[in-house]
Amino acid sequence: MDDGNLCGDGVGAEHVRGAAVTLPPDAKLLKRHFYKKLNTCANVEAFVTHQVKLWWDHDKTITPKLLKLLYADCMVNGCDASILLDGPVTEKKASQNLGLGGFIPMDKIKTVVEARCPGVVSCADILNLAARDALHLAGAPSYPVLLGRRDGVDSKATSVDLPLSSISGEKGLAFFRSKGLDAQDYATLLGSHNLGKTHCAYIYDRLYNFKKTGKPDPSMSKSTLDKLRQQCPDKNNSLNDQTVFLTEKNGANYRFTNAYYSNVLSHDSVLRVDQELLHNYNTSQLVLEYAGSLEQFKRQFALSINRMGSLKVLTGKQGEIRRNCHFTNKNNPYIN
Repeated sequence: MDDGNLCGDGVGAEHVRGAAVTLPPDAKLLKRHFYKKLNTCANVEAFVTHQVKLWWDHDKTITPKLLKLLYADCMVNGCDASILLDGPVTEKKASQNLGLGGFIPMDKIKTVVEARCPGVVSCADILNLAARDALHLAGAPSYPVLLGRRDGVDSKATSVDLPLSSISGEKGLAFFRSKGLDAQDYATLLGSHNLGKTHCAYIYDRLYNFKKTGKPDPSMSKSTLDKLRQQCPDKNNSLNDQTVFLTEKNGANYRFTNAYYSNVLSHDSVLRVDQELLHNYNTSQLVLEYAGSLEQFKRQFALSINRMGSLKVLTGKQGEIRRNCHFTNKNNPYIN
């Protein structure tokens, strides 16, 4: 299998002019079975898979948490695990990242890998593998992950908002394009909103005061509006910071399906960013395509998440292999 085209031809490419069907140029520096070929940690993928399964069996929220963590890492300064670094002005402390989870499972997986292969496997590679395995347990395809990333040694808070949660429409597309991704990646990766929850505080404007009109978002169906208003009373109510499922059909089962796209078509999206996929011809055509075929969505998702996971990677002598994902080796208090 060609490393540059892990998932075959791009689905929906006939609708998205110029849609990429291969991985970004940086991916050429990554390899399949990287640690096995170097004979440094041949079984790392099995180690990660086992730990993710143990966690999934008692907490299925690991899937959306790891997926969001991977996104937050890759879409700011590249896939270098800088989102995992501790510190007062790190990416982890940026306002848009304060609700991130998945750090504890990552710590557990890293500890296990370090015990078996000390100083060999990067936090960045582990995060990509763990997200893949958690997605697979939820029903996504078990796509191959290219390896060989090294960890960054810098992490700075940024004011850049994350488009999958706060930037919508053409601004979201522009943000993706600025990172080397395209409309197909945008519409496909937004499908991760099939899993997980959001806080009522993030949808209050859609429910009660859309664009300061004092009225709800007219693009939301009445049935969904009524249901969400029951779950998210007005902001003066103590329940305002409740959470609601992004795709209620999947709910606590955390299943990877294409129900998200059916919700977009029926105007039942919880987040405005999702509903606005219908405002662009290319993304609206992909919504139709994915809503009609789960297999096409799965196939394209495998390619798009690999494309995201290959952005601005560090390889060779760049960066380092952190012994603890929270600290650079220089600042690691556990290294003598």
